[in-house]
Order: sequence, then structure tokens, then C-alpha cells
Amino acid sequence: MSLNAEPTHAPREPGTGADSPDRKLGQDLVPQGERDKFTLRLRQALTAFVDSPRQAVEEADAVFDEVATQFTNTLAERRRALRARWQDQDTDAQTEELRLALRQYREITERLLQMSAPASR
Repeated sequence: MSLNAEPTHAPREPGTGADSPDRKLGQDLVPQGERDKFTLRLRQALTAFVDSPRQAVEEADAVFDEVATQFTNTLAERRRALRARWQDQDTDAQTEELRLALRQYREITERLLQMSAPASR
């Protein structure tokens, strides 16, 4: 399953088109171009294993570290942006803003839970 796929059980709500400001929070956790680069580096490490096992594993370790760091940074930024949308308002935050924030928390959390499931082989 693709990480960018929207849940099939969630109806499309107004204001969630690709050009909507609300969509930024639902974008890729690692942009496609970066995923492609990381995938290529990992494949090159796998290919290099026969000739240079230690270097191949070191490269795989570096790719893993970079992906984890980017992922963590992206999640921290998403959390900061979400909190700013509802916490910085007065105590009577608009119901619509709270609804949008709740939906974004749900979408991101569901994506994380999907990723935590065992990979199917």
C-alpha cells in the first residue's frame, strides 16, 4: 500500500483538494524524489555487497539513518504546524479549525500505524 494513498473509508471533504492549504499536512512524509534517491542508494549498496560487504552495510546504515532523520524531522514539523493551527487560537477555538486538526491527526496517525504493521512478503 502506498503511503500517499488516502484511506478508502474517509469521504473526501470540502477544502481538501491538492491546492488547498489544508493538504500540506497530508503530503508525503518523505518526498517522492528523495524516496527515489534513497532507494537507488540502497540498491547500489546491495549490489556492492559481493565486492565490498563492509562498505555496502555502512552505506545501508547511512541511508537508514538519513531516512529516519528526514522522517522524524517531517513528523515534528507536521506536529508543530498542526498545534499552531488550534493551540494559538483563543480558548474558544473555532469548531471548524478543531475538526480539521482532528482529521489531520487521524490521517497521519493512521499512516504511521499502517507502516508499523508487518510487511507482507
